[in-house]
Amino acid sequence: MAISKRTFDVVVVGAGGSGMRAALAMSEAGLKVAVLSKVFPTRSHTVAAQGGIAASLGNIAEDSWHWHMYDTVKGSDYLGDQDAIEFMCRAAPEVVYELEHFGMPFDRLDNGKIYQRPFGGHMRDYGKNPVQRACAAADRTGHALLHTLYQQNVKANTNFFVEWMALDLIRDEDGDVLGVTAMEIETGEVMILHARATLFATGGAGRIFAASTNAYINTGDGLGMAARAGIPLEDMEFFQFHPTGVYGAGVLITEGVRGEGGYLVNKDGERFMQRYAPNAKDLASRDVVSRAMATEIKEGRGCGPKGDHVLLKLDHLGEDVIRHRLPGIREISLKFAHVDPAKAAIPVVPTAHYMMGGIPTNYHGQVVAPYKTGPEEVVQGFYAVGECACVSVHGANRLGCNSLLDLLVFGREAARQIIEDLARNPHPKPLPPDAAERPLARLARLDGQKEGESVAEVGDAMRQVMQTHCGVFRFPDLLAEGVKQIREVAARARNTVIKDKSRISTRHGSRH
Repeated sequence: MAISKRTFDVVVVGAGGSGMRAALAMSEAGLKVAVLSKVFPTRSHTVAAQGGIAASLGNIAEDSWHWHMYDTVKGSDYLGDQDAIEFMCRAAPEVVYELEHFGMPFDRLDNGKIYQRPFGGHMRDYGKNPVQRACAAADRTGHALLHTLYQQNVKANTNFFVEWMALDLIRDEDGDVLGVTAMEIETGEVMILHARATLFATGGAGRIFAASTNAYINTGDGLGMAARAGIPLEDMEFFQFHPTGVYGAGVLITEGVRGEGGYLVNKDGERFMQRYAPNAKDLASRDVVSRAMATEIKEGRGCGPKGDHVLLKLDHLGEDVIRHRLPGIREISLKFAHVDPAKAAIPVVPTAHYMMGGIPTNYHGQVVAPYKTGPEEVVQGFYAVGECACVSVHGANRLGCNSLLDLLVFGREAARQIIEDLARNPHPKPLPPDAAERPLARLARLDGQKEGESVAEVGDAMRQVMQTHCGVFRFPDLLAEGVKQIREVAARARNTVIKDKSRISTRHGSRH
């Protein structure tokens, strides 16, 4: 089968915050950059980020990157890479000011400076009192960020492949990465994208759980491609549960609600967080709040007929504050909880939210081989940033607002590293003769298989097992049973078939 090929300096897989920040810097440096995205770029999951970008600007009260670093190290359960954390926290103000100059519409204080709100786990004086550190654009910060970066990329002539899906990494016999194979979703056309550098910004894998704040596109594609190419993944046991997903829907209610003065109550109307975190209370880090909520529910103090959720109160803030500072939250609450938050509390439960583990990288975005030693042991031509990467600045638990910061700091730094690396290696290596063999064989198998279980049904089974056995609390017997059930699901996955081919065929180039 003849497969077309296109050649670029850099192929970026994923058009969220990290992918577009990196692409912008590389396009502005004169590199020929291709960005692949399963969805239109401004629909990447970064668009759903609500609360803000953490940076010690000190616009409202004194702040310091040292305090920000302390909070991040502590919030990571002391498992984050402290060199990478220092790098991120020191760079935070600069990347926020860059965004401001790109035209991002931050909320403003009366003096014209960027508005900052308090956020869970962010404190001053090394953990003593909450501090306003989250730079916000109402409760639609990710939306504003993504649109700003997309507009700048259009201006810089970045090449976008919209509704294209990367299938596999291309590696040669030396282990160097030379690009990806990709498929256009509408037509089924498979193409080789040959590149001197390949940057993964594919996002997380939140859709492995039944209840998730993540979009349907967050299926861990980049992790699968890396694993199939023989690159081990790191810290995959660390998955964050956000305390406040809308009960029954999973849609995220930002911590910014609690930053603005909202608080959690149990069925007795008690503000229970002061029992679990006397200093930070409702602004404790996400793992602390999630465990507290799960404990309240487990001990019989949950709300509703089944006692299986708690309530988030913000009606005391007043309608003006809610409409001005939290307009998106009001909209979500009305749509998914059928509650006007200016009049009644929102029912919430801890919900799968963010993946701390991923493709192992250093803080320059270079993918490293963890089974080797020494700083020089990087996978040549391969880089990863954002939620699919494990730097690791988040350790065992990410602080709110550090995700958008992570995207910006490491997206920009990976771009700087790629520009430097490509200046030293101006010529692309030749492709191996079997560059597209594996994805084409997989597509042929899927297309030729006539009998088997539905992909959707097997996927649902996986998500239910993960939700039941790998949630907020993970006890040994629960995990052991979960491993057994996941192995059964994996065996079923080998015999799946796409039953509804009314839209497209998996066959190369065909359309129905």
